[in-house]
Amino acid sequence: MEFVELLPVLMFVALGLLLFTGFPVAFILGGIGLAFAFLGIALDVFHPLQFKLLPSRIFGGIMENLILTAIPMFIFMGTMLERSGIARDLLNCLQVLMRRVPGGLALAVTLMGTILAATTGIIGASVIMMSLLALPVMIERNYDHRLATGTIAASGTLGILIPPSIMLVIMADLLSRSVGNLFVAAVFPGLILAGLYVAYIVIRCSLNPSLAPPLEDDIGPQTALGVIVMILRSFIPPVVLIGLVLGSILGGFATPTEAAGVGAMGAILLGLINLVILPSLGVEEFHLRAAGQVDLDDHSLGGGFRVEFTHYLKVLGEVMERTMLTNAMIFGIFVGATLFSYIFRILGGDDLVIALVDAMGLGPWGLLFFILGLVFVLGFFFDWIEITLIVLPVFAPIIAQLDFGEHVDKFEVTYWFAILLAVNLQTSFLTPPFGFALFYMKAVAPKEVKIQEIYRGIIPFVLLQLIGLALVIKFPDIALWLPRVLLN
Repeated sequence: MEFVELLPVLMFVALGLLLFTGFPVAFILGGIGLAFAFLGIALDVFHPLQFKLLPSRIFGGIMENLILTAIPMFIFMGTMLERSGIARDLLNCLQVLMRRVPGGLALAVTLMGTILAATTGIIGASVIMMSLLALPVMIERNYDHRLATGTIAASGTLGILIPPSIMLVIMADLLSRSVGNLFVAAVFPGLILAGLYVAYIVIRCSLNPSLAPPLEDDIGPQTALGVIVMILRSFIPPVVLIGLVLGSILGGFATPTEAAGVGAMGAILLGLINLVILPSLGVEEFHLRAAGQVDLDDHSLGGGFRVEFTHYLKVLGEVMERTMLTNAMIFGIFVGATLFSYIFRILGGDDLVIALVDAMGLGPWGLLFFILGLVFVLGFFFDWIEITLIVLPVFAPIIAQLDFGEHVDKFEVTYWFAILLAVNLQTSFLTPPFGFALFYMKAVAPKEVKIQEIYRGIIPFVLLQLIGLALVIKFPDIALWLPRVLLN
């Protein structure tokens, strides 16, 4: 093989090496693409005029892509729920409601992670938020450190799969498939993963109750009225918002982009209610009195409408800034990945991959397991967005042509493959040495929580994720049945 034919391989080698430097991924992808483009010019396999196609690819494929406009709105929705205190109140509500179940607080964290997954795909924000809210409480209640950290890390990553997921939006764009269909296909796989977590926690804590001591009886509302008020105030609002977002998509009333707008507006209104209207009307005092925690005569929370509204505007500004920064990071990676994949194709990367696959002679199933195994290994070192933007453009055209016989209809193979990849990518957040969810958690965890305990804690949950992946491989209808019923 001549040196020119090895250029696509060398691009991936350079990418693998430079990603370990910690330099921004967007600059690495774009820089490698430009470097090999100039090398191609020197070797007379790339013409400078081909650079003219890049602006149209970037603006036409990314900047003007209406599907991708859902991303900043989903980011805003999740960030607003976090900063407005709605997520904190939801966790407190869930742990009180599940106090009688073995591992009740861990189950509350899992359910909260599932609910938050339906509001945002920002894994870093979810893991950090739940680590700050739940981990100190779990440690204070003498929870096993490994169970506590594993539960938070695994539950916090559900947002990458359960719709509306940013990753599914990106996958749909890369695969040129319907975002709505992909959202619907991911519902049952995401709930199955959450169910596996719940079953594991209940069984393990039933066998060994010392791992998760129950919540004390004097914590939370002491009356039926207090429980009802807590549910109405802390549980119903985010669930209604999620129902509006997902229901409008699943029911065919709105596109994912329109639903994202509904979610963002709903988060603004919930934040306004939670931070301004309820405190100003004295509902906070009523809530605490109903919970048996305070006497209205000697407690006052509200600072007046003007004070509360000023605080709300400050929170809104912080949410908008964080949304802008996160969105800029994601779209910067898009631009870099577009440049990388364009140069990769011009230098013959697609032909090289197809020739390699033909030479391996793996067949449809062999190739599927090879790709899933490759993604699993890459997950030890790279983030999901890097893996997605590198692997999908290369292998998706090949997968779309594969025939799995009666196991999967040929027209549904791409959707099935996307969901398998999404479930597989759950592990990329948890597997050391570069499990990003583990780093997020360690950064905010109490000092007594050791990194070794975090690493050991995620092992059962990674195995549960692989079980979930095996179930979707064995039974494709887990992912494909709901789209057939709702969308066909």
